Amino acid sequence: MFESIRNHKKFFMGFLLILIIPSFVLFGIEGYTRFNEQTEPVATVDGHDITKAEWEQAHQAEVQRRQQELPGVDVKLFDTEQARYATLEQLVRDRVVALAVDKQHLYTSDQKLARELQRNEMIASLRRPDGTLDVDAYRQLVGAQGMTPEMFEAQVRADLSRQQLVAGLAGTAFSPKAVADRALNAFFERRDVRVRQFKAADFVNKVNPTDADIEAFYTANTAMFQAPEQVDVEYLVLDAAAIAKDITLNEADLRKYYDENAARLAGPEERRASHILLTFEAGASQADKDKVKAKAQSVLEQVRKNPAGFADIAKTESQDPGSASRGGDLDFFGRGAMVKPFEEAVFAMKKGDISDLVESEFGYHIIQLTDVRAPKTKSFEELRASLESDLKKQQAQKLFSEKAEAFSNMVYEQSDSLKPAADEFKLPLRTSQGLTRQAGPQAGVLANPRVIEALFSAESVEKKRNTEAIELGNNQLLSARVVNHQPARTMPLAEVRDTVRARLVVQRSAELAREEGARQLDAMRQAADDKAMGAVQTVSRDKDAGLPAAVLDAALSADPRQLPAWVGVTLGDQGYALVKVEKILEREAREPQALAEEMRQYNQWWAAAEAQAYYDWLKQRFKVKMLVPAPK
Repeated sequence: MFESIRNHKKFFMGFLLILIIPSFVLFGIEGYTRFNEQTEPVATVDGHDITKAEWEQAHQAEVQRRQQELPGVDVKLFDTEQARYATLEQLVRDRVVALAVDKQHLYTSDQKLARELQRNEMIASLRRPDGTLDVDAYRQLVGAQGMTPEMFEAQVRADLSRQQLVAGLAGTAFSPKAVADRALNAFFERRDVRVRQFKAADFVNKVNPTDADIEAFYTANTAMFQAPEQVDVEYLVLDAAAIAKDITLNEADLRKYYDENAARLAGPEERRASHILLTFEAGASQADKDKVKAKAQSVLEQVRKNPAGFADIAKTESQDPGSASRGGDLDFFGRGAMVKPFEEAVFAMKKGDISDLVESEFGYHIIQLTDVRAPKTKSFEELRASLESDLKKQQAQKLFSEKAEAFSNMVYEQSDSLKPAADEFKLPLRTSQGLTRQAGPQAGVLANPRVIEALFSAESVEKKRNTEAIELGNNQLLSARVVNHQPARTMPLAEVRDTVRARLVVQRSAELAREEGARQLDAMRQAADDKAMGAVQTVSRDKDAGLPAAVLDAALSADPRQLPAWVGVTLGDQGYALVKVEKILEREAREPQALAEEMRQYNQWWAAAEAQAYYDWLKQRFKVKMLVPAPK
């Protein structure tokens, strides 16, 4: 076969060109470049790549999840370089743990998956008043995360399997009390210390740099006096919130929405029930189950003969330790709180009814419905404000979804200008001058790390093309274009002379403080004279007496075998400090409750340390490589 290809090489190359050239005509070389960027690996696990596109998708999902959890928080807090790298680390961790789960053949059963989905508050909120699940709303909920219900349930199953691995490790972590006490006693040990600080500010008057000094400092430290790279940009924002402000609702639509949603807005119905439970063990044989069922049937006959005695019978016959002493009473509960067979039975009963035998994973239940608490339906006028807000949001979301794809296509296809998109979607063309890579909150939506990355890319800076439509979260899309670029430059001395002098004075003042501190330290050690030192202070890791962290660390790290111990501590631009450690004291007495809490915390630290060590071992085993640098 290879010989045939070699003999017909010209024909074969021509055939490839016929295939490839139309692709360039349709998509362009730029399309191939963007595709390659998206498939660029950012990490590898067990020889398999994690691509930039997968990283982007995972981070968008994480930002959306955070938005749902904290709807009032600025989304920019979740989209920093550090947050994006944390998402990549989590993606790697998930891959590593998934491989470990697969190697150990851990699996989540359908029954456990069903229980987990029943406990999910978001899914529980999608139940209709009759208790059935709104399947369309469920699909929409998981679809917002880019998944089908099957994909979502597979992800939940995988998460539960991973939890088996992690929980199994954490659950076996153990530290003997003697070991924990020794570690905690050392950690909370107290020391009597004296401290004297030599502040750089006290030496400022002794520093008077000459012009030659300033020029020499400037020449040696030009990197400190760089004007950052800057761009002037214009940009468009397509925003669902802005769309909502322009929506006008008519009365008929509002009343129709009320009629359709009044029951849901009133809140879920709750029911109160009592039960008698006769249990069988997990994995019990059918014969064993039949014995329990026969016993349960006998108890059911007693209950039917004497319904008023249900509570008394429950106290003597029920094997549910949580409710038997209360006559089987389970108090009020809503949908999603009980296992499925139990819930279905309760919500199909009428007040006062006694059920037939209901089998669940715990055993056989006999249920009496004792009360029904239906929520009060509020009037149209009471709900009007929330109805208007909800309906506007829904319509705005629909309009935003309809416009988002067209907006994305237009800024991409007409990439040399944003004006066509501004005209088409009636959006104001905004501008910003002097934007840097370290844009702060004052830059607004432009401070988003993904926007900054796109604006300072070679394509934006050199070709002045529109960025792609970037999703900011909160139903916002942004596209921007660089109109002017100024490279980073070294500012001339004349422009920064005052700054140079101030920095030189700080540096030399700190040097003088350190020199004087070191001289005093030698003198005090030799003469054993501590009159110039401060008053005695008792410090520990939980009581720092207001000392700088470096001073406290030096005091608690000094060798306790040679007292008094003298230590010199450099405080950077702040100067220098002398520390004299005079006495070692045991930790303060603790109440039994505090000691128990510290022991619990210590065991958690130990478990976390073991989990981290296991994960580090797994990373070595699966040859994890991070291919992008961590942010500084």
